[in-house]
Amino acid sequence: MPEKPQQDGPQGDVLSALNDQLANELYANHIYRAMQAYFLDHNLPGLAHWMDVQAAEEDQHARRIFDFIIERGWKVRIKAIPEPPHDWENPTAAFQAAFDHEHSFTEIFHNMYRQAEAAGDIATRIFLQWFITEQVEEEAEASEALAKIRLVEASPAGLYMLDRELAQRPMHVVNAPGT
Repeated sequence: MPEKPQQDGPQGDVLSALNDQLANELYANHIYRAMQAYFLDHNLPGLAHWMDVQAAEEDQHARRIFDFIIERGWKVRIKAIPEPPHDWENPTAAFQAAFDHEHSFTEIFHNMYRQAEAAGDIATRIFLQWFITEQVEEEAEASEALAKIRLVEASPAGLYMLDRELAQRPMHVVNAPGT
């Protein structure tokens, strides 16, 4: 059985960071669900679908972290999830918030990687590498959608066409690399 991390010290800090990120991923799911509801309220089902895909991915990310903590023989701590915002000034503001959120997660994963490195925790570093790679994709997708929204924000016809385009975004199943 894997060695349980000490509550204090570098390895305990890694476990604490993983549990914090588990809560962050669950909160991200809530944010994207709130954005999905916002777009449905504004009769933009394609933009809502884009957020539905994001929410599902965040849920899968939370599950990966949960499973990793369990596989290590560590203790999962489920934390309270704050209520997300429910309204945005316009579609551009919602997508800007989505991009900003993904960018903040990139920084969190970089910091977690550094913590695992400082603790000499090779297994967690390898685990986090997947998330770091995933965040490159997450930021790129959010940036692309934001750029498109900005192009059409003053054009109802353009927004309608973009809504139809974003409705085609495929639902992703997040797997480990090589599977």
